[in-house]
This record gives sequence, C-alpha cells and structure tokens, in this order.
Amino acid sequence: METLHHKILSHPSSNEWVIFIHGLGGNSSIWFKQIKDFRKHFNLILVDLPGHGGNNRGLKDVSDPSFEHVAKKVITLLDHHGIRRAHFVGISLGTMVIQFIQHLSPNRVKSMVLGGSVERIHPFFIFIVRLIEGLKHLIPYMWIYRLVAWILMPREHHVEARKTFIREAVKLGQREFFCWYRILHQEVNPFFARKKSNDITPAIYIMGSEDYMFLPNIKKQYKRFLNARLHILPKSGHVCNIEKEKEFNQISISFIHSHSKPLTAHAAN
Repeated sequence: METLHHKILSHPSSNEWVIFIHGLGGNSSIWFKQIKDFRKHFNLILVDLPGHGGNNRGLKDVSDPSFEHVAKKVITLLDHHGIRRAHFVGISLGTMVIQFIQHLSPNRVKSMVLGGSVERIHPFFIFIVRLIEGLKHLIPYMWIYRLVAWILMPREHHVEARKTFIREAVKLGQREFFCWYRILHQEVNPFFARKKSNDITPAIYIMGSEDYMFLPNIKKQYKRFLNARLHILPKSGHVCNIEKEKEFNQISISFIHSHSKPLTAHAAN
C-alpha cells in the first residue's frame, strides 16, 4: 500500500509520538500554529490525508472509499516508521479518522485530542450538501466550498480560520470533495450510533463555543465514554486550533503528558 505523504519532526529525547490529522480540504500545513509548541515535547508526524496536500491519489481513485480505508492508510504509515503506539490530534473530519483508527486498532492509540469533533452530521448540513451536489455541474466547486466554510464559521472573528480553510482546499478538486462528503454522510451517524460506551481510550474534546453545527451533540454524547472529557473554548468557532491556538496547545500538551505512560495490559486489543 502506498504510504501517505507526511512530515516528520523529531525530538532529541522524547519517545512519545503525536500524529496530526487535518480536516476536509486542508493538509498538514493547517497545524502551523501547533508545531512550535508541540515539537518542544514530542516527536511529530503531520499526515496529509488521501487526495490532500502532497498525495496524488485520493478517494476518487480507490474502489472502496471509506473511513476504514483512510484509517488503514494511517496505520500503514505508522508501521512504516515502526511506531506501535501514539497520541493523535485531529481537527474536524480528522477526528473521525482518528476514531476509526481507534476502532480498528485501539492498542495503537494512547490518547485522542479531538478538536472541532464531528460525531453527528446535522440534518440541515445533510440538506445543504445534497442541494449543492445536485447543483455541482452548474456551480463552481470553490463557490460550494466557500459556502460550506461560511456555514461552519459565520462570524467576523472566524475570518482567519475561514480563509485558511478555503485557501487549502484549492487543490482538492470537485470529485474528491464529493467523495469525502459522501462517506461523511453515509458513515458518521451509523458509526457513532453503534460505538460502545465502555471505550477506555483517553480522549479530550476541544470545541469552540460558537461551533453551532457540532458542539450541541458533543455536549450530549461525550459523557457516554468512560475516559472522555470536554473543554469548550470561548469565542471560538469550528477550527479552534487556529482561532484559539494558545489555549488549544496548552490544553492538548498537558493532556498528552498526563497519558504518556503505557496503558495496562487489559487495555490492549
């Protein structure tokens, strides 16, 4: 299996690895506000998902486009570098990839930092995407993406995150965009409907207080899981790692340090 494009930033003494997974339309560069702080503590791998960043092939090029396929690609990357276990940090769609990795191979995941987590596709969002898909041959792809960005981040102080979100989407292309949205629509809600509440993997949800599309569901659902907690960043939207980078970094790094010891034997798969 072809290895995903990625960047490695090594730490001179740490044995801990942190794997960063970006959101839809982005690439590893969206973590530019995290790298300086995180690399002081950990080894880092910044992954480009299929069809994004430095990857030529995407979901449109495979016979089984699915989150399981994407998760297996990330696991293969870890195997390539001999990394048996790691901490994961994701934003938006990247949190879904992380949770599929944890589902497929829970012993690989020491902890999960889930920023702007996507665990339920809002009916209004499904309606918008279906409407857009019906008009995709009439409307330029980037108009569609700008609309999605505005729906997710409508406020004036979301402008930096919104512009970054749009700027990094240029290379994605319309076919790849709709492949990702199709699996989001088909897989997210069923996956979390059957996700077991006895999951013990340490997880922290970091959400913006103005993430109107996804925060309400996270508030209701995170308590289902034994080792999960929620931190809400005030005056922040969906892409909270860009809007509130200092708080995001501090909370995430502290959380990862608190879970850097090996899990007990019964936690392994």
